Amino acid sequence: MHQARAPYAIVDIGSNSVRLVVYDQLGRAPFPRFNEKSLCRLGAGLAETGALAADGFRRTVEATRRFRAIAEAMGVTRIDVLATEATRRASNGDRLVAAIAAEAGLRVRLLSGGEEAHYAGLGVVAGFYRPNGLVGDMGGGSLEVAEVADDRVGDRTVSMPLGALPVQEMLERSGAAARQEIDALLARQLPRALGKPVFYAVGGGWRALARVHMAKVGAPVSVAHAYELDAGAARAFAKRLWRLPPAKLAALAGMPQRRIPTLPAAALVMDRVLKHLSPERVVFSALGVREGWLYAQLPAAERYRDPLVEGAQSFGLPQARVPEFAPALVRWTDGIVPREPPAERRLRLAACALSDIGWRDHRDVQALECFDRLLQFPFIGVTHAERAFIAATIHARYGGSLDDSRLAPAFGLLTKSARRHAQILGRALLLGYRLSGSVPEILDSAHLHIDPKRIRVEVGKRARVPDSEVVADRLNLLASALGIRRTEVVEGA
Repeated sequence: MHQARAPYAIVDIGSNSVRLVVYDQLGRAPFPRFNEKSLCRLGAGLAETGALAADGFRRTVEATRRFRAIAEAMGVTRIDVLATEATRRASNGDRLVAAIAAEAGLRVRLLSGGEEAHYAGLGVVAGFYRPNGLVGDMGGGSLEVAEVADDRVGDRTVSMPLGALPVQEMLERSGAAARQEIDALLARQLPRALGKPVFYAVGGGWRALARVHMAKVGAPVSVAHAYELDAGAARAFAKRLWRLPPAKLAALAGMPQRRIPTLPAAALVMDRVLKHLSPERVVFSALGVREGWLYAQLPAAERYRDPLVEGAQSFGLPQARVPEFAPALVRWTDGIVPREPPAERRLRLAACALSDIGWRDHRDVQALECFDRLLQFPFIGVTHAERAFIAATIHARYGGSLDDSRLAPAFGLLTKSARRHAQILGRALLLGYRLSGSVPEILDSAHLHIDPKRIRVEVGKRARVPDSEVVADRLNLLASALGIRRTEVVEGA
């Protein structure tokens, strides 16, 4: 079982919005318990005046006062406050920091452009399984770029004034000619040598673009994190969006209404950055500076844990009838795939941890309820196809049929081999539950032997199941998934 920790909060003071996120804990796979944003537009007019406008200044201070009250009422014992582009550039940024300290009692950590890029990169490291590529984080005031490889952020980082607010002002001032301004800035400050095959897109504006695209194509997983597009398709869609008038943007399915004023700016920067860097794929990330900061607070050993497995255990084990049964299931299923690759093993570990989340549901809806829940749940460190695999596995664990037409959209993300593998693993989990009654000691005394012509279950004396019809039925389901006819249950020594 995971050790319970106190909830942890971050207040992020950006150029466009101020946000509070309260996480269930300071850990490798934290789940947001509370998320609230105040659109203070702190950076509005900053380019012309060099100072934070009085209205945005006052609203930001009031937002931090409210956020501290909420966090403390939720039992938060640690609140970290981060400020970025607008505050560091403004002539009165130090006054804002002092006002927040005096009125909200919060100490503000002012990030440099390089630090902002570094923590955005760490956010992608935190949110994906061993990522490798270039991270671009478009905020309200600036665009940060950093390299990531596995668990590290490269030394080369770039910060440019290409956030939503300054680019929105470019579009209002110059129209389509804003492209040339952006291209010139990219040519001066962003070396093409930084380009990688994968571009990780971070920031609310780019996530809004992803949500609109998902709605347009009817994506089976409606989660922006890890949504993936061919770079050419992303550019074509971005070009279309930045040219649309506000009324037509508002009519688009999936369009977050608060993002309408700044989405053209986000789309324009997406188009020009992809043209400049020429990646092959764009992968959207819901994790950025906040989560990168959180990740940096963890001990080194905890940072390298698998975020999918950690998240699955944090979510699944507390809901299970017998949390200690999940490790027994891992041992029970160890031999299903000979020479199992690490990328497949982590999915199996996650499935075992999540295998009892539907036990309170009515048996008629267990399989589909769990499938839908897992398909959309905010796990990190997992692709959309891997989500579909885990959901299909738990669907099979509850006896669901592959022929259910409601599975078809998500099943389109899986190869035929992956669908079969999910069915086999799910049926093996189902057999393990039925054989043992969720008692780890009974399952540990049993062994599953699979060869091309026969499945044999060898059980210890405690199980007493050689002639159980119910166990035989579940064994036959597994045999059918494997395409094997001969089965037997024998009692061992």
